[in-house]
Formats: sequence, structure tokens, C-alpha cells
Amino acid sequence: MTGQPNALAPGLYFIATPIGAARDITLRALDILGAADMIAAEDTRSLRHLMDIHGIALGDRPLLAYHDHNGEKARPRILAALEEGRSVVYASEAGTPLVADPGFQLGRAAIEAGHSVISAPGPSAVLAALTVSGLPSDRFLFAGFPPSASGQRRKWLSELAAVPATLILYESPKRIQGLLGDLAQSFGTDRRIAVCRELTKRFEEVIRGTVAEVSDVLSDRAVKGEIVVVIDRRPVGEADPADIDAALKEALTCMSVKDAAASVAEAMALPRRQVYQQALRLSQGN
Repeated sequence: MTGQPNALAPGLYFIATPIGAARDITLRALDILGAADMIAAEDTRSLRHLMDIHGIALGDRPLLAYHDHNGEKARPRILAALEEGRSVVYASEAGTPLVADPGFQLGRAAIEAGHSVISAPGPSAVLAALTVSGLPSDRFLFAGFPPSASGQRRKWLSELAAVPATLILYESPKRIQGLLGDLAQSFGTDRRIAVCRELTKRFEEVIRGTVAEVSDVLSDRAVKGEIVVVIDRRPVGEADPADIDAALKEALTCMSVKDAAASVAEAMALPRRQVYQQALRLSQGN
């Protein structure tokens, strides 16, 4: 960087950092890193390396580690700096802060204390995976990390199976085989998915297909790297009649037959005419 960066207004700045390729950071994020009075990072060594790559000097500015294990102790120091009218930047280890990230508690504390919270958007493993998955992107849900225990994971997945949106999960390479097995039980072997590995890195790989097909590809492999799993929504018309009845009965308590049918059809990705006929029968006591 050349010249002196412009001074930042007081506040807490969240910047997104690369999930792989160092050049994916935005120019605005670099400006903020160069101008902030205090810098906090989930991993200070990674951030120092990133700053070195882009020629940003730390100088005599404080660089504070802020992560899951020290948040309770580190937050007061950051909040004190904000109270003094200073600008503080927080960087996740990789990707966008607050997405499966310790920055959430920091952001909430700053907002509750009345400080400005500003986002400088950029790299995100969630959106990168959705982009390359080939699956519908008009509505999606980021569900985070599945439980590590198989029984809890199956229960967790069963609660997501009927969500009318593309699902996005993070998973450990050590547990991807277990997740695929539980997906087959909870979602069926024909549900389409994409397993995205090492996005933006040298060995980036996207494996697309049904649960059965992807499981077969990975069955004899030692999977490594960061993994994002993208799962298609349930196909239109695939729903348990008892689930439809339950949803319609609840909707009919406060909606007309037409509106209840439209609401349930949209929520469960079902043909409206089919749901309307079922709603009509229920309203007539049949």
C-alpha cells in the first residue's frame, strides 16, 4: 500500500478474509486494516501473514486475539476502545465474520453498548459453495455444523428434511462419510447434493450427484480439507400426507381455505391444486 490510509470513523468493523486465495480480499477490507486504531483477529498469525502479503504495516497498533476460548476476557478491552472513540477491526480466520464464528458475541455486545457496527463484505464459503453447486439459489438456509454423534445428527437432519430451501452445511473431513450415511436415511439416496472441498485453494474439488452417487465416489477416499455440503430441497410432491394435514389444520385456524392451501403448498414445495383439494376436504370435515 502507498500513502496514508484515511482515518476511520469510530466503530467496530467486521471484514471478510480469504477462504483460500489471498488475493480474494477486497480493497475496502485492506483500507480498513490499514487505518483501524485496533485490530482483533480470530487467528493473529494468519492475519499478520495476510497483512504482510498485502504490504500493510501493523506499526504500533495493538493486535488482539479474539476467539471462542478467550472472548469473555477479550471483549471488555475491545469495548473499552470503542468507548474511547477508537476504530476497531475484527477479522475471522477465513470468510465472513459471524458465520459460524466467535465474532457474533462481539458484534452483539457492541450493538447493545450503542456503538456503530460496520460490515465490509467479501469472501464466504457458504456463498462460494452455493455458486458452484449447481443447486437452486433462490432460497437457501445455512445450518452450520451438524452434531458429531450419529443419533443426534440424524435427529438434526430429520428436522431439516422438509425445509423448502437449499441447505448448506459445514462438515469435518473426518465425519463426511458418517454425514452421507445419515443423509441417505433422513433425506433418501436420490436427493441431489454437492460436496465442495478446499474452495478457492489449489486442490479445489466439487463432487455433484445424488447422495448415493457422491457416497460412492468418496467411499474409498481419505478426504481432506475444509468441506461445505450443499443439499437440494425436497422434490415437489414428496411429502407425507399426515404432515400436509397437520400443516393445513394449523393454517386453517387463522386463514381461509385458499390462503391456507397457498401457504402450505409454498412451504412444502407442493402443487397448489393438490393442497387446495386436501384443505377443502379438511374444512368440510371429511
